[in-house]
Amino acid sequence: MIPSALKHVQEIARRSDHPAIFLDYDGTLTPIVSHPENALLSDSMRQALQALILQAPVAILSGRDLDDVRQRVNIGAIVYAGSHGFDIAGPRGLRKEMATEFLPKLDMVEKELGTQLVGIAGAHVERKRFSIAAHYRNVSESDVPKVERAMSAMAARHRELRKMDGKKVYELLPDIDWDKGKAVLWLLENLGLDCANGRPIYIGDDRTDEDAFRALGQRGVGILVSEQPRPTAASYSLKDPAEVGRFMRELVATLT
Repeated sequence: MIPSALKHVQEIARRSDHPAIFLDYDGTLTPIVSHPENALLSDSMRQALQALILQAPVAILSGRDLDDVRQRVNIGAIVYAGSHGFDIAGPRGLRKEMATEFLPKLDMVEKELGTQLVGIAGAHVERKRFSIAAHYRNVSESDVPKVERAMSAMAARHRELRKMDGKKVYELLPDIDWDKGKAVLWLLENLGLDCANGRPIYIGDDRTDEDAFRALGQRGVGILVSEQPRPTAASYSLKDPAEVGRFMRELVATLT
């Protein structure tokens, strides 16, 4: 079992002269909820982020659309990466879009998938700019395999896309060599943080965040948000968004 980041805040802070903080959104900054539109940032978490950006660069990498996560957080100095890092925007004109040539294919598959899942109670198809998500959090356990089969069949039929598993969701994304890990490395380079004495901190709860933990390796600090122990490439853990907020506040105090 990996140690709690709360017990090692000073150690984590000391490991870098130039810290940068990368965070997931759902399950990290906000609790997981039955309906994604209800995942709202609390006032205390917003205040923690506002204090943090005074001490270090901050980026939020989410599976949500870029505009969605940017509007929910609504702090101008933060870098936002939507669609699992496929769509990045930040201050001073920072911008990167991956796989725009796949948009017509995603449009077509969205219509096909909506037709296939229309008869499954609780299934919800969400079109993001660079992916299509099939949420099954509100689907009966007996019907979940139907959702998985439909998504697998769609990925097999459309080889340009790959299927990815998340928390109570399956997604279809462009099948290219890009993920949150690649996005973090690109951000480090383009924000001028790819230096010997830099030590990025990445905090996330989902399987997609494991790509970032692995990409950073020993050059960074990975912190998994999970109430239950599980295999991870992260070095530390936090139980839930409440502990993430506490860690951020203690990190700010230490950096100050």
